[in-house]
Amino acid sequence: MTLHRIKAVSKKEFKQLARDKKLLFVIFFFPVLLLIVFGYAINFDVKHVKIAVLDYDHSYESRLLISKLNASVYFDLTAMLNSPKEIDEVINKKEAQAVLTIPPDFARALNRQDETAHLQFVIDGVDGNTATIIKNYVSLFTMNFSEEINSEFLAKIGKSYRPLLEILPRFQFNSDLKSTKFLMPGLIAMILIVTAVVTVSLSLVREKERGTSEQIRVSSINSFELITGKSIPYILISLLNAGMVLAAGYLFFETGVAGSWLLLTLSVLIFIVASISMGIFISVIADSQQVAFQVSSLVSLLPSLILSGFIFPIDSMPVAIRFFTNLTPATFFIKALRAIMLKGVGLSYFGEQLIYLSLFPVFFFAISTLINRKKMRKA
Repeated sequence: MTLHRIKAVSKKEFKQLARDKKLLFVIFFFPVLLLIVFGYAINFDVKHVKIAVLDYDHSYESRLLISKLNASVYFDLTAMLNSPKEIDEVINKKEAQAVLTIPPDFARALNRQDETAHLQFVIDGVDGNTATIIKNYVSLFTMNFSEEINSEFLAKIGKSYRPLLEILPRFQFNSDLKSTKFLMPGLIAMILIVTAVVTVSLSLVREKERGTSEQIRVSSINSFELITGKSIPYILISLLNAGMVLAAGYLFFETGVAGSWLLLTLSVLIFIVASISMGIFISVIADSQQVAFQVSSLVSLLPSLILSGFIFPIDSMPVAIRFFTNLTPATFFIKALRAIMLKGVGLSYFGEQLIYLSLFPVFFFAISTLINRKKMRKA
């Protein structure tokens, strides 16, 4: 009888969802739209750095340096300055992110082996992350230019240039160093949890406002059957939703799955159940759609964006804040998703995350059932 009642509640929920065309549109269209918008908007890759040059030397060497700088794919030469007063002006107006100053003795120092030539880069430091990346770019560019000059000088005197130390870096799992590939698992987690929590809580609270929940309370259905029956349709819809989001990520951002699809499906399923259990808990304690929307947005969007490791590394957070990162299922899901999608590793590397993730539905379903049972007894 329990399975029959759960099936009846699920069937009723499916019919109700089918009638709500606007909700279905939001459920299936909104996540894909969010993925595309956030995928293009949130990008830490720094290219085409706008750079201005103040050349005091006006020598062949300084012109060679400027031409190589302009030929680089990482820099765009936007202005040639005439005085140091213009440096602050072009940076304040965002006409340049960095200004290269070439001193008047640059060529002389460069052609003498007993002197060291100097260059100055003034970098806009408002955005510390971008400024650090630009600093690394200009340092690498300057080092490469120095090696070319040394090689040419030694060739003139019949010697060959041989670096004392050569670094051969190899980037594992994300060879192109695209930030989109790193951010995509976090985007998927954020979109799925927000969609699941908000839609489930609003849909169930709407029944309270319409009075249909009172009819269910006087029936023979118990709290466990009611909550389980209402969860099944949203679990199936969320799985379909997850498939659409993964497909959109592959089509628009070329984010494939390096690991097992079976483990990916298992991880997504556990995460969806955890998210829906949070939505059901909110629907049990909230009495209006306005309250349900505010609470569901608060507990799903902000933690998954700030505390999950989606953008900000958890290891860099203070110890007191790290405790709160365990309060959102997105934290554990993102770790598992990155292990599967980027590294392609097995369950032994992230199985612990799935165990922690499984505790969320157990807790929220249990407490939701208890609260709902008390309300049904009072009614």
